[in-house]
Amino acid sequence: MALDDDTPTGGTLDLEERHALRRVVGLSTELEDITEVEYRQVRLEQVVLVGVWTEGTAWHAERSLRELAALAETAGAVVLEGVIQRRDRPDPATYIGSGKARELRDIVVASGADTVICDGELSPGQLRHLEDVVKVKVVDRTWLILDIFAQHARSKAGRAQVSLAQMEYLLPRLRGWGESLSRQAGGRAGGATGGVGTRGPGETKIETDRRRIRDQMTVLRRQLKDMQRVRRTQRGARERAGTPGVALAGYTNAGKSSLLNRLTGAGVLVEDALFATLDPTVRRLVLPSGRDCTMADTVGFVRHLPHHLVEAFRSTLEEVTEADLVLHVVDGSDPEPEEQMSAVREVLGDIGAGNLPELIVINKADIADPLHLARLRRMEPDAIVVSAHTGEGVEELLAAIDERLPHPEVEIIAMVPYDRGDLVALVHARGEVISAEHVAEGTRLRARVRPDLAARLERYADPGGTARPPGE
Repeated sequence: MALDDDTPTGGTLDLEERHALRRVVGLSTELEDITEVEYRQVRLEQVVLVGVWTEGTAWHAERSLRELAALAETAGAVVLEGVIQRRDRPDPATYIGSGKARELRDIVVASGADTVICDGELSPGQLRHLEDVVKVKVVDRTWLILDIFAQHARSKAGRAQVSLAQMEYLLPRLRGWGESLSRQAGGRAGGATGGVGTRGPGETKIETDRRRIRDQMTVLRRQLKDMQRVRRTQRGARERAGTPGVALAGYTNAGKSSLLNRLTGAGVLVEDALFATLDPTVRRLVLPSGRDCTMADTVGFVRHLPHHLVEAFRSTLEEVTEADLVLHVVDGSDPEPEEQMSAVREVLGDIGAGNLPELIVINKADIADPLHLARLRRMEPDAIVVSAHTGEGVEELLAAIDERLPHPEVEIIAMVPYDRGDLVALVHARGEVISAEHVAEGTRLRARVRPDLAARLERYADPGGTARPPGE
């Protein structure tokens, strides 16, 4: 049963809304062919989705649950049902309330599901209490995203970051008596030297697990710090070479990898799935002026991106924080791209990249509604509209990147002999060539370059011109 978009959200919630678990239609991904169904029932989990609608319109609540369905499919699950509970706030004990939890149990039994996925981050108590009622595994949105990341991480750094985020999430959620038993000394030592509450069988399994997880987290943090140093060295080399950097950022599945492939021929995996790209890819791009820049593809963002992930991927996202320009890729075919843009900017702010120069790139122009594009253009008048699929707008985008990246500071006029073709190539790659003329003595160059390259060209200064800062 679909919900109306204009359902009121303020004041006292309607009694009927409070007492109903509303099904969201069209979420089921169960296959019709019986042989495929049987095959996937062996391979994939059967899940029921549940969300709590606390604010916004019904359309927004359903949209959030549909995104959760896409995440579940990306994780390899079959979505059987999706329900929404209208509440002022999530129930502190069972997320949806004890009565609705029992109704959810009936839905789980009727559908044959083996997992419930909640559209939010649940506390350890909420997870435990809800599992006790529905009698199947309960997973929240955060753990689902972590699971997807674990499936998609390929590089050593990516796997380490995901493992660290998973451990940070799991540590407070380990079941058992917990910290109250960590004081037990165990054996004769406990009876001989301990006081009240210290005698017992010794360290419990839950404490052993916690200690092992903490030890592993320490090792992972050390490994990530070492990898971070390597990346900084690589970035430092690019900076010394005077190569400006561009970072692609955007909502997951906005088409960043497709755009990177279109611009650079990078051959990066392109898949119609959330979080298809996790490990950063850095490629060289030649701009219309002839100079080089680097372009980095990064992990996509999503609403309510788990804090554990933002922290764990902070080192990888340094490709964004160190960039000279952020290309914020927006899915032009999405009916409400403003929400996605807000989510991306929130994460950029969290990682310290909120004040970097930003160029909005509206992608998927070939399938976008013209009215949506017109609205986006009014909202972001400096945006560039492109289609990574057809190539529409790519030339305009390259020109805009070239214009917005920082320009070399020193203008030179030099006569470079033909046996120093390496210097001419450097000027073309790292500077901006204003004019190049081949004469008997060599190549007469007029260009803008960085100070270090200007110093190397000083001995070849043309008698008819001098190296000088631009504008003087």
